[in-house]
Amino acid sequence: MEHLSRLPKDRIAVLIGKSGKTREMIEEACGGKLTIDSQSGDVSITWDGEPDPVSRMKAPEVITAIARGVAPARAIQLVQDDMFLRMYDIREWVGRQPNQTRRMRSRLIGTNGRIRTLIEEMSGCEIAVYGSTVAVIGDNDSLALATPAIEGILGGSEHSTVLFGIEQDKRRQRLKSKSLETFRDKSSLDSDSFDVMVPGFTEARRRMSEEPLELEDGESVVFEEE
Repeated sequence: MEHLSRLPKDRIAVLIGKSGKTREMIEEACGGKLTIDSQSGDVSITWDGEPDPVSRMKAPEVITAIARGVAPARAIQLVQDDMFLRMYDIREWVGRQPNQTRRMRSRLIGTNGRIRTLIEEMSGCEIAVYGSTVAVIGDNDSLALATPAIEGILGGSEHSTVLFGIEQDKRRQRLKSKSLETFRDKSSLDSDSFDVMVPGFTEARRRMSEEPLELEDGESVVFEEE
């Protein structure tokens, strides 16, 4: 049995779900059986055979995300090897006075959840503000958009400033992606053009890269410096 994480008591029922359905969903995704201590909130897993390395690394993140306010259906995305969890402790930014933590939570969420929703929609991340923590789930590109915004708000920046920053970062990502696609298209076009001038060149190059060089008896390859 391997310890994964610890849940606040008010999140234990969320992890289990109605008739245990949520726990079963997580067990199937991770490849093991969960044991939940209802007194301490400790969550452990017994693997079904040899655990998959990715699942073993990701399972604690799934439980931690649920513990910090992320809905299980969203937290389960973390079993994918291209999805990541980033955590922030609000107290590290504003100190340990409860009123400062509450004020910052309000800034991160916004009126009726407006700011959090905007950052999620613009970046593609999932964001949960729970207690004194902020949990963010996303792939590399979406995290690259969301984390500067969250850190900006935590650092005292205005909402308009961080939202404008996301737009600018998205524009840079699109330009970078478009440049990469243009380069690939040009490389493919250059290769096709050369094949027109030298019929069979592309196929011959492919075969040379895939097939090992065969030498006759007594032959050898000698490398000489120029």
